[in-house]
Amino acid sequence: MGCRQCPRACDVDRSDVSSVCGMGSDMRIARIAPHFFEEPCISGTRGSGTVFFSGCCLKCAYCQNDSISHQNKGRVFSPADLAESLRKLTETGVHNINFVTPTHYADRIMETLRIYRPPLPIVWNTSGYESPETLKRLEGLVDIYLPDLKHFSSRISALICKAPDYFDFASKALIEMRRQTGVAQYDENGIMQKGTLVRHLILPGLTGESMKLLNWFKENMSDTPLSLMRQYTPTSGIHIQGLDRRVTDREYERVLSHMLALDLEGFTQEKESADAVYTPAFNHQDSFL
Repeated sequence: MGCRQCPRACDVDRSDVSSVCGMGSDMRIARIAPHFFEEPCISGTRGSGTVFFSGCCLKCAYCQNDSISHQNKGRVFSPADLAESLRKLTETGVHNINFVTPTHYADRIMETLRIYRPPLPIVWNTSGYESPETLKRLEGLVDIYLPDLKHFSSRISALICKAPDYFDFASKALIEMRRQTGVAQYDENGIMQKGTLVRHLILPGLTGESMKLLNWFKENMSDTPLSLMRQYTPTSGIHIQGLDRRVTDREYERVLSHMLALDLEGFTQEKESADAVYTPAFNHQDSFL
């Protein structure tokens, strides 16, 4: 049977042919290390133990991790290799194990966790573009879902991430994630132990999209924390008109005011977060344990 782990449902044998994600059957990983730039309830004081996977089933034109999501830079790991790295990562004292852009390797990650299940919360850090079948297979393995909620209209999602069906899948996926994890649970230090935390990145010129997404979120997931992000940083290769600048103060305040008017709880970002310094280093000496 071909690969159907994400909504693309390429149905190709990845041992012979790469699918839309750009990856074959081998796991390729760009970074394994503590990471301190997630939300406070994820990074805490000791960092989130992140595993950045190469490739991606979305093709977002503005991706800040372009070198790994589009150019597929990284090293090949077997499930046994990754299991050993997770042991080492756990020993650093991180608060959780954070799988970043993991969807196209769901099968291999499940195999890894059968070899070694860290005694820490498992975070599934995703674009939100997930298939219901894959999510149901993850039930009981994932403690925390950390999905994006990117686009509302099919026209915008087709233009920006080549997925006109993005919202159709993401909206159902987020509801399934919330069903699996229940209401967010935290330890005595405010570190999330179980739950779903949804992220939305405001894009320049698209505040109307953001407000529509917040309206949907209020109607369907109002008891779930929301992280409203203003860190959009245009990459040098962006070719879509309007996405070649940062979000203005006025744009951010418009969406933030709407979030507050809807009485949604969660996290916000300072203006200084829109800086390339917050993009992790990949393929450097400190990228792997």
